Amino acid sequence: MVIRIAQIGIGPLGREMTRSIHARPNMEVVAAVDTDTRLQGQDLGKLCSLGHLGISVASSTKSVIESSYAEMVLLTTVSDLLRITPQIEEILEAGLPVVTTCEELTYPWITAPEMAARLDAKARDKGVAVLATGVNPGFMMDTLPICLSAVCQRVEAIKVSRIQDAVHRRLPFQRKIGAGLDPGTFEAKRRSGALRHVGLTESMHMIGSRFGWKLDHTEEEITPVIAETSFKTPTMTIKPGMAAGVQQIGRAFVGSEERITLIFRASIGERDPEDTVEILGEPHIVSTIAGGVHGDVATCAVALNAVPLILKAEPGLRTMIDLPPVACSL
Repeated sequence: MVIRIAQIGIGPLGREMTRSIHARPNMEVVAAVDTDTRLQGQDLGKLCSLGHLGISVASSTKSVIESSYAEMVLLTTVSDLLRITPQIEEILEAGLPVVTTCEELTYPWITAPEMAARLDAKARDKGVAVLATGVNPGFMMDTLPICLSAVCQRVEAIKVSRIQDAVHRRLPFQRKIGAGLDPGTFEAKRRSGALRHVGLTESMHMIGSRFGWKLDHTEEEITPVIAETSFKTPTMTIKPGMAAGVQQIGRAFVGSEERITLIFRASIGERDPEDTVEILGEPHIVSTIAGGVHGDVATCAVALNAVPLILKAEPGLRTMIDLPPVACSL
C-alpha cells in the first residue's frame, strides 16, 4: 500500500525530503505547498532534480489538502512552535495526521505546556496524531540514549556529543551555526537569539521525562568555533580568526547534580566528526558512531520511517518516546 503525502515546505530540507520519498516504493508525494512566490507554480520534480512529476507547487495548504487525496502531511517549514502552530491547526482541521521537523515541537510539554495542550486537544478532537522528529532533536541526542539504556540496571547520568563537519551540510544550516562570521557579528547574533541550534532543551526534557528525573533547571552555553586555517566552500571563504561554526552545550540538573550533558559542535572543517552516547550507570556504556550521522539525510529518514507509525498512533500530540521503536520501513 502506497502512502499518499502532501509535502508542505519546499526549501532545501523539503526538497531533500521529496527526493527521499521518491526513492521509496511505499510512499508518494501527491501535493506540494510553499509560501515562496518564486517556487509557486513550478513543477516539484524539476525543483528537486527528479524530472517532471506533474505536481505544481501551490500557495494554499487548504486548497491542496482538499483536492489531493493526501493521507497525511509532512511539514518542513519552521523551527519555532509559535509560527508552526497555526500551520498544524489548519492541517488538523482537515483531519490529516502530521509529521513535522519543527524542533521546538519534539518535546514541548515543559517548555510550552499551554501550546502543547492546545495542539494535543485539537488532534484528539480530529482523531489524528501529530509528531515532530528528526535526527536532532528527535533521535541522536534523546531517543537513542533512551533506547540504549534498556540494558542498564540503573542510570545516573547521560552525556551525548554530536560533532559534525558542516562542510557537506546545506547552506541554511551553515548560516544557522554562524559559519563565516567575524567574532563580533557572531556575538551579536548569539545575543539576539538568531544564532543557535534549536532543540537541546527539548531533548533534555525528553530524556528527563523518560527516566523520571524532575529537572530543576536547564541551561545552554553557546560559543564560536574559531577557524585556525582557511576553508573554502562553494558559498563562502572562512579565514583564520573567523567563526567556522558553533559549539553549544546543554546541561540539565536535578538539584545541584548535573544529570544530562548534551554537546553539539558543528563547524566547517571539523577534523574528527562523531556521535557518541555515554551512559553513566550500571553498566557504564559508551557508544560511538565514527564519522557521525549526516543530519539532513538522517532527518529525512527518521521522519519518513515514523510515517507508518503515526498513521496508526493514538490521536493527539505525540513524541518519539510515545511510539514503538522507529525503524527503516522500506
